[in-house]
Amino acid sequence: MKLDEAKQKFVHSWGVLGSNWGINKTMAQIHALLLVSEEPLSTEDVMEYLKISRGNANMNLRGLMDWGIVSKEIKIGERKDFFKADKDIWEVARRITEERSKREVEPIIKILKEVKNVEDDSDKAKEFVETIENLESFTSKLDGIVKKFVKSDEHWFYKNMVKLIK
Repeated sequence: MKLDEAKQKFVHSWGVLGSNWGINKTMAQIHALLLVSEEPLSTEDVMEYLKISRGNANMNLRGLMDWGIVSKEIKIGERKDFFKADKDIWEVARRITEERSKREVEPIIKILKEVKNVEDDSDKAKEFVETIENLESFTSKLDGIVKKFVKSDEHWFYKNMVKLIK
């Protein structure tokens, strides 16, 4: 497989996988393209490679910057903005994990804390509260693990993963 063909296949496949992970296909494809690009790319470069509109490119580049995994770079003598992906995969994984926790785990913990305060002594209410408390306990433990991962360094993480596997 030639390099250009491999890059195209990676960018396309990353887009498909991204949609399975809860982000849109185009955002994932832009991230993949920036990951495998040797040089920072302009919005126009991204538009041309992926055959997408300026609005679509701008919106998704802004989203990737919000996640903290893509940054803007200025080239002297150029009026265009250029974009590059953080290529430290460990750092990318930490940032994505942290952002997903903020968007997905923390809100559910907040909701679970609210809905368990049921003013009803019926058996159905007690069963409901018990289920919610079990969900809250599990989700809080998961959140604790996520927070440890986000604060950890690569060596600590792999050392502890090896302990779990054994």
